[in-house]
Amino acid sequence: MNTLPTLPLSAASTIPPAAESAFAGLALAEPIQRALAEKNYVQPSPIQARAIPHLLEGRDLIGLAQTGTGKTAAFALPILHRLQARPQARVPRAPRALILTPTRELAIQIGDNFTAYGRHLRLKHAVIFGGVGQGAQDQALRSGLDILIATPGRLLDLAQQGLMKFSAVEIFVLDEADRMLDMGFVHDVKKVLAQLPPRRQSLLFSATMPEAIQELAAGLLHQPVRVEVAPVSSTAERIRQEVCHVDRENKLRLLLHVLEENPRGLVLVFSRTKHGANKLAEQLSKNGVPAEAIHGNKSQGARQRALEGFRSGSIRVLVATDIAARGIDVKGISLVVNHDIPNEPETYVHRIGRTARAGAEGVAVAFCEPEERSWLRGIQRLIRQDIPVREDHPFPTSVPLHIVPPAPPIGRGAGRPMGGGRRLGDGRGRSAFGGPGGRRSGGFRRGR
Repeated sequence: MNTLPTLPLSAASTIPPAAESAFAGLALAEPIQRALAEKNYVQPSPIQARAIPHLLEGRDLIGLAQTGTGKTAAFALPILHRLQARPQARVPRAPRALILTPTRELAIQIGDNFTAYGRHLRLKHAVIFGGVGQGAQDQALRSGLDILIATPGRLLDLAQQGLMKFSAVEIFVLDEADRMLDMGFVHDVKKVLAQLPPRRQSLLFSATMPEAIQELAAGLLHQPVRVEVAPVSSTAERIRQEVCHVDRENKLRLLLHVLEENPRGLVLVFSRTKHGANKLAEQLSKNGVPAEAIHGNKSQGARQRALEGFRSGSIRVLVATDIAARGIDVKGISLVVNHDIPNEPETYVHRIGRTARAGAEGVAVAFCEPEERSWLRGIQRLIRQDIPVREDHPFPTSVPLHIVPPAPPIGRGAGRPMGGGRRLGDGRGRSAFGGPGGRRSGGFRRGR
């Protein structure tokens, strides 16, 4: 596969950390610089400062970055620059740039960014996703686009109807590749890749790089630059993490207690299942806490209303599943509660990264029932740190901490446990189970 153009670097080369400079120092077109200035964007984030120069040169790229690191601008700004530098007449149903993303919320968010950054350019973009009628999306494609942001299912559906053509794609972005894998979209992604023209620039962004994503990248990218802004196992320094060992039947009462102790700011609560998210939001509302649930079974309108209410503060607590939360980028989230411990350690990192953004501080509290202890140990091994235990909360578990019951069954949306054995006698995760070596936490309140 050929890119537009390439430089003679070895495959998957890694660019060392660069000193971040102002946006004015990047070779972006004046209309883009003006749009950034109007948004008061002066200093690029690390992923932006390191990726943009290589993307402007036409290099393929692997970007390892968590959500919230500014990766959307890292690919949106070079796309806008490159397309405006080589203006072409729009061809109906044949966009020049294609961004593939796993969720509707994330697609809408990316579209909003293109609107903001490209406001002074004569480039046209559209967002397409499932769950809504395709009439307006078909019309947008028919009128001709420069940039298309899409979710896999609706994109392939339109392509199969002859309403979308891939022949003119010059730049392709696969965003949130690991989440594509988690959501079962890998086969749809491969179908899209098979239809792309061989001469293109390709970008892949992912928070983690499991073997399946590495294989996907090998078939997608040509001599890619690899940009990694932080180890995928790291957690933000400004997030104060705590774990509460609690029996399952007391989790709601503990959540109400935590919310009472943290009366300010928005709260994002993670549930393992859609049913659990609905039930928890209803229970919170009955107890006087404005709450809504967001998950894949909600209609697009309901999800957007919940997000808008959350952003405005009329809904203080948003209860989300991992898939639905992938597109959430809301300022002012001061507390993240893992009502259910995730069975995949990387998911914990993604979840708590929703707080402490843009220099703010945040708190992340995990409620760990006895069956989830093996997963908690896997999390601590991944992040290479002990999560302090909150011992003085009013609903302590009745099961001794050294006992590790079997993990929840698949029927509860769990999956495989991340650790073996029934007792914890060693390892870095010891302190979260009452062993020596870990500090104790004295409360949920922000600040010490």
